[in-house]
Amino acid sequence: MPGEIVSTELLSCNYREGRVLEDISFQVERGDYVGIVGPNGSGKSTLVKALLGLVTISKGSASLFGAPLSNFKDWHKVGYLPQSLHLVNPVFPATVHETVGLGLLCLKRFPKRLNRADKDKIDITLDELGILDLKLKLIGELSGGQLQRVLLARAIVNDPELLVLDEPTAALDPETRVRFYAMIADINRSRGVTVMLVTHDSGTIGEHASKMLYLDKKLLFYGSFDEFCHSPEMSSMFGEHSQHLMCHRH
Repeated sequence: MPGEIVSTELLSCNYREGRVLEDISFQVERGDYVGIVGPNGSGKSTLVKALLGLVTISKGSASLFGAPLSNFKDWHKVGYLPQSLHLVNPVFPATVHETVGLGLLCLKRFPKRLNRADKDKIDITLDELGILDLKLKLIGELSGGQLQRVLLARAIVNDPELLVLDEPTAALDPETRVRFYAMIADINRSRGVTVMLVTHDSGTIGEHASKMLYLDKKLLFYGSFDEFCHSPEMSSMFGEHSQHLMCHRH
């Protein structure tokens, strides 16, 4: 089913120290896998937080699934994996199964309880991500890569149509990072989930994503990796050699 999942029009965001994003306009279509890249301090995390209503938009507008962000109510359609693993308290006595279940509990009315179908759904999601054997482990006993998979499971257990990930591989070693990217690509293809993934790893994301959004407070490029590779502006910015290494198409 075609359609616009995310749209921004001249979106700007300010912090106390000044403007972080300026006049950002782009559209994400259903089924896209967008890699959001740019230097440190370029506004990548601010952009996705603005789209999730976590950061105030100072100028311009944004919409999700055709609805203005200010009126958007269908948050069950969105899965979010935040940047910081330290937001998870490692001594909190929750098992993997319970942690993933939070992704379903947040959608329920009071009294918030998981039923048998919910518990089966959690097991299926854990199995898909190759961590069913960890379901009874406490989250404080997990490695960084295992914990990131658990948080991904929590983000996708309610079958979102849009998955937003903010630097999900920052704490992972290179081998685990490659496996994680491949997992997201599989979710994008097999489930048809639209993906927006913030990463500093501009040299790898082209192997998996379908589009690149390059930010440095302003939108410097948005399009397919083929378009990126043939862009004279990007050649002058990165040099042809780096440009080809990033695109992974030639």
